[in-house]
Amino acid sequence: MMVFLGILIFFLGIQANAQNSPQMSLERTQLMAGMHRLDVQLALTPEQRQIGLMWRKEMPQHEGMLFVFDQPSTQCFWMRNTLIPLTAAFLEDDGTIVNLADMKPLNDDSHCSAKPVRFVLEMNQGWFIKRQIKPGFKMNGQVFVKRVN
Repeated sequence: MMVFLGILIFFLGIQANAQNSPQMSLERTQLMAGMHRLDVQLALTPEQRQIGLMWRKEMPQHEGMLFVFDQPSTQCFWMRNTLIPLTAAFLEDDGTIVNLADMKPLNDDSHCSAKPVRFVLEMNQGWFIKRQIKPGFKMNGQVFVKRVN
């Protein structure tokens, strides 16, 4: 019984440590915003989307995270355990920005898409405004190519 308890505590400890460290090895893809090339991590699973950019202390300006959902719906994001200020771009299936939301670190305020979307791109806060990228702008990338059902 003590051995089982020891093993259980060991695995719970590993899980707790994994939840308190950033996701650095997710699949990546490239996006284009006009002439700007982005290297973004893909958050594809519910767990990857839940953790998102939590625990990151910094992120290079040309990097971000693209959250990919199975179906369009109103997507809402918060910044629990997220240490860097971010802007969320809510994107239509073709990559067109619906709306942008600046989000403060370590804040549980909810920031939602103005209409149902399948994609949300998080970048360092200020990235979009510095490049004069606003709602209506179309991002490009392989992920936005129409799926055949």
